[in-house]
Order: sequence, then C-alpha cells, then structure tokens
Amino acid sequence: MKKMAIFVDVQNIYYTCRQAYGRQFNYRKLWQHLNHEGDIVSATAYAIHKGDDGQLKFQDALKHIGFDIKLKPFIQRSDGSAKGDWDVGITIDIMEAASDVDSIILLSGDGDFDLLLLKIYQKYGVETQVYGVPSLTAKSLIDSAAQYHSIDEALLL
Repeated sequence: MKKMAIFVDVQNIYYTCRQAYGRQFNYRKLWQHLNHEGDIVSATAYAIHKGDDGQLKFQDALKHIGFDIKLKPFIQRSDGSAKGDWDVGITIDIMEAASDVDSIILLSGDGDFDLLLLKIYQKYGVETQVYGVPSLTAKSLIDSAAQYHSIDEALLL
C-alpha cells in the first residue's frame, strides 16, 4: 500500500474555491477518496490564525477528519496590506517528508511550489499530485506535478 503525505495551503484553497465556485472545499470527501488509494501517513493543513469562531470550528473539523493544523498569526501591516503565507513552512515540511513516502499530495494553486515538486521528484523519485481549481492554478504547478486533479463539483460542499 502506498504511503501518502498531504499538504494543504488552506488560504489558497479557500479563496480559489470561493472565487471560482462561491463554495467551500470538502476536506472529508478528499480524505475518503485518498484513503482508498493508500495509507495517509501524515496530513497537514497550513492556516492563518485570526481567532474568529467560524475559523476555530473549521480547524476543529479538520482535526476531526485527521489533519494536523499549523497556524501562523495574521499580520495586518500599517499600510493596510496583510501578511500570512506558509510557502516556506510547507516547502520545508514537504522536503522532510519526501524521503519517507511514495506520494506527496499538495492542495494549492500557487506556482511558487513548481520547483519544489520537480526537486523532490528528481531527488527522491516520489510521486507528486496537485489538487487545485483549474482556472486559478498556475500552469507551471500543473506541469510540475506527475498528476493534476482539478477541484470541481465532486470536491465541493
């Protein structure tokens, strides 16, 4: 049975699903689907901590499904812009997991991860899969993954 590690860029998935479909991603359905494909040895969701009730309920639901949650504080800059992305943290965790699993599954549309996927494939021969909203996923990310799965009706709430 293949060993899989799942990494979720929560902000990216939330905003792309909302923008493209006006709906939310169904993490439970994804989990059920992947559980049939192999053994999920780790699953991490990377989120921004704003501390509101809806967000806390969402995080509890993810934990209940089986995800570990990593939180980073939401930072509002003095110019009104906001900071809070997990790209470096996700990259480090994927690099560390790649030698221990058969498949790395990334949920994100962020093209910044394209080099990472190519690197772990070259270095470890690990299978790479990406789940993303087709219209909002960088072509370079789609091209860098061994398998690309579009987030569509079947994976929405």
